[in-house]
Amino acid sequence: MNDTPSRLPLNRTTILLLVLALAVIWFVPLGWRHLLPSDEGRYAEMAREMFVTGDWITPRYNGYKYFEKPPLQTWANALTFAWFGIGEWQARLYTALTGFAGVLLIGFTGARVFNAATGVFAALVLACSPYWNLMGHFNTLDMGLSFWMALTLCALLLAQRPNLPTSCVRGWMWVCWASMALAVLSKGLVGLILPGAVLVLYTLIARDWALWKRLHLVSGLIVFFAIVTPWFVLVQDRNPEFLNFFFIVQQFERYLTPEQNRPGPFYYFVPVLLVGFLPWLSVTLQSVRHAWRQPRQPNGFAPVTLMLTWIVFIFLFFSASHSKLLSYTLPIAPPIAMLIGMYLPLVTRDQLRRHLAGYALFLVVAAFVALFLPRFGTARNPAELYAAFRTWVLAALAVAFGLTLFALWLNRRGESGGGSHARVGLGAVAAFGAGWLLLGTIAGTGHDVFGRLSSGAPLAPAIRAQLAKLPADTPFYSVGVLDHTLPFYIGHTMIMVEHPDELAFGVSVEPQKWVPTVDAWIERWKAERYALALLPPPTYDRLLKQGLPMQVIARDSRRVVVMKPLPAADAATSAGQAGAADAPATLAAPATAASPAMPTAPESAAAAPSAAKPQP
Repeated sequence: MNDTPSRLPLNRTTILLLVLALAVIWFVPLGWRHLLPSDEGRYAEMAREMFVTGDWITPRYNGYKYFEKPPLQTWANALTFAWFGIGEWQARLYTALTGFAGVLLIGFTGARVFNAATGVFAALVLACSPYWNLMGHFNTLDMGLSFWMALTLCALLLAQRPNLPTSCVRGWMWVCWASMALAVLSKGLVGLILPGAVLVLYTLIARDWALWKRLHLVSGLIVFFAIVTPWFVLVQDRNPEFLNFFFIVQQFERYLTPEQNRPGPFYYFVPVLLVGFLPWLSVTLQSVRHAWRQPRQPNGFAPVTLMLTWIVFIFLFFSASHSKLLSYTLPIAPPIAMLIGMYLPLVTRDQLRRHLAGYALFLVVAAFVALFLPRFGTARNPAELYAAFRTWVLAALAVAFGLTLFALWLNRRGESGGGSHARVGLGAVAAFGAGWLLLGTIAGTGHDVFGRLSSGAPLAPAIRAQLAKLPADTPFYSVGVLDHTLPFYIGHTMIMVEHPDELAFGVSVEPQKWVPTVDAWIERWKAERYALALLPPPTYDRLLKQGLPMQVIARDSRRVVVMKPLPAADAATSAGQAGAADAPATLAAPATAASPAMPTAPESAAAAPSAAKPQP
């Protein structure tokens, strides 16, 4: 199929040890950081609410209907909470598993479709690329979507190998159709539209009409709709407003219009990919050139052409969109890694030496630049935070530099045995890749100096302690702001006031669940016997000047949490119960049960997030 060396540079035992080492680095740090707004907090809270209410059909966020995305990841996270408890590493586990599985998948596919060396190097490239590594450790939807789309692509590649038995082709194609269905349940129609468009374009470019005879269309469509249909039917039956909002507003208007306020120039994703594959930039163009020269399979199928079509079309598709986020082009990372993995075994030791020396110099320059990080300090993120983060960044760069030098040593030792024109050894490439993997892991962990503040988690113990002293139906208002992380950490939903933010749809279909103006909230606040509220500091200062009765129970530079001062008799009773209330965590019912107009299912006291405890 190609001229890539087929022998493994290392034996299977060594490769198994590499996989185990990757698993340790990949999974151990999951709980070392607080959840970040908005995606991590949002999807963790949606899963928590699904778990504690037992409603697995209608997704809700902060107590409001939330139909922006399908429920696959919410289901997975809710199951993780059911099995392992509620916490930060549990919220990231599904994302981490799909990222890790993607590495193994691309390695397996490379070994089966091309050769063993391609599979090993492709897996190494993907695991150690900052784009895939970092996105595999954040609780967002794009890693799950990217894994199921990668499985769609890989299953198609595996099914089209020449001389396969019909039953084997059919089995892999069923996997392809099933993974497309799961991609749709992950993020919507892109899970079907993108692979479908790539298949049509590939057929036109390669003129491979015979491929359609091997897709098992009829049985494949049965598999696809058997997986996709049930949830859409059930959610529409319970929520008649679902289909229009999900398909028209979220799937088409989101792509075609700038209403989501996520603009970006057409070249937006160019720097994303340059940084995302930074360790391998010096071999990327050579990899594409080498891949382009590969012949077709004996059955006429051209796997490289399919992968290149996948990469180019999906990149252009999201570049043309009016809504852009860094993670949108993540589905093209696995085939990019495959193309690089096909070429890396052909690199000579002399070429690798120059590659490693260049990156060693780059890391030194990056360390010098990192010294000036505190200059980026702002009122929102003071210079002290950047100074603390600098320590982590310098440590990460030092580790990467050390492993790059080690890779140079391994490469030089290999040269002494085979000459500078001998093929590159996997040991040197693995050491270099490990340096970048650890760079992202260490620097990403250090980013928690910012994440701790943005999460609001340090405020959670005081808030939960106060909630435990109050009736279960005590309303908790969020005035003029949607905090994406605090509801998860305190185990309590909030009633939106004045500013619905991204909960506008939920508010529109259940208007009784919110307070439209601050003035209306003030009247309600004065009438309540018990109540809590989350306020931005400027709003708190303004209301304090107006004489609104408030007692601060927790605050930081970004948020103030207040309660309605208790009547004297209640305050004495509360003080007498303080010892019991300060015992380890019990939670009140969700704040959406705050008034007769806002019923909701009760939450279990056992659902208190273990991650609410401040982390080191």
